[in-house]
Amino acid sequence: MVGNPENRRVTLFLDAAARRGVPTPRVVPWQQVLTEGGAAFDPDEVVRLDSPGENASVDALLRGPGDATRIAGGPRWYASLLAAVTSLRGGRLLTHPDDLAALFDKRVCHGMLAKHAIPVPLSPTSGGTSLEPRSWDDIREVTRSAGLRRFFLKPAHGSSAAGVIAVETAPGGRVQARSSIEIAADGVHNSLRVRRVTGEDDVAAVVDAVAGEGLHVEAWQPKPVIGGHAADLRVVVVAGRATHAVLRTSTHPMTNLHLGGRRGDLAIAQRAFDNSGFGWERALSVAERAAAVFPRTLCVGVDLLPAAGWRSATVGEVNAFGDLLPGLTGLPGRAAGHDTYEAQLAALDEWTDRAAA
Repeated sequence: MVGNPENRRVTLFLDAAARRGVPTPRVVPWQQVLTEGGAAFDPDEVVRLDSPGENASVDALLRGPGDATRIAGGPRWYASLLAAVTSLRGGRLLTHPDDLAALFDKRVCHGMLAKHAIPVPLSPTSGGTSLEPRSWDDIREVTRSAGLRRFFLKPAHGSSAAGVIAVETAPGGRVQARSSIEIAADGVHNSLRVRRVTGEDDVAAVVDAVAGEGLHVEAWQPKPVIGGHAADLRVVVVAGRATHAVLRTSTHPMTNLHLGGRRGDLAIAQRAFDNSGFGWERALSVAERAAAVFPRTLCVGVDLLPAAGWRSATVGEVNAFGDLLPGLTGLPGRAAGHDTYEAQLAALDEWTDRAAA
């Protein structure tokens, strides 16, 4: 494994390996990779890449020095991560570097999904084109041209909803936004508390504060509501098959669990999809089709956005490190009794043989 040894992602994977009787994986710290010019692996070693997040020293090596909560340096972080991955020599990577490059650029990822006829929200910045809005004025022009009155702004290389802004506009110039962004004297930070900002001048200030990160723009689609909470799903796909799913609900537009979202009763979503006529299995197939765009990567987490009424589903994002769902067991008939890490270990031999072929 390449990861941060103290991180629960690493310890949970090692625990899963022990439960399955797999020889203990050796852990190569990201800090070592970044400071020693890479790492070498034996040709027959299978190498799992895990998130470099939640480690201040590693974050500083990737983005430069500063508070770990800051929203800045995304393009540098992205370039540094890709350089670090290409410095790994030998072994058989479970995440292909080209896939990682696409998955950590929301504009490119969105464009690839659309190219493969995966349903995605409308986006005028899809595909990583030369169109790159750099200010609120640019955003207003781009969204008006696309006919978007409600939209998300996402830092292209961000994760965990850091820096994401949900914007609503109305006739007469009324504008409001919701985001976990906090502007302080020392910069822009991810506060983990979603705030409402009203008035175009104040919204413009928030947008301009992160516009240098490279913004991906996409339509804000209405989500179904359960008990007054907006709902969507995270679906983990392992070796091409949806194995785990979580219903996420929130009073905010962002349903991420660390921003106050909560795990809901998955049976509600399953019944709702089936009752709408769209079907639960069909919804899972949308996530599987999205994962298939990245066939050289063992596992991804797909953010699945049900339409209001559960009559369809689109893909919001595909996450390279989207398998951290502690305590969640797999879907019946797919990965029953296994957590996300055990499911990956169970699929490993067959998938690596197929990938090698």
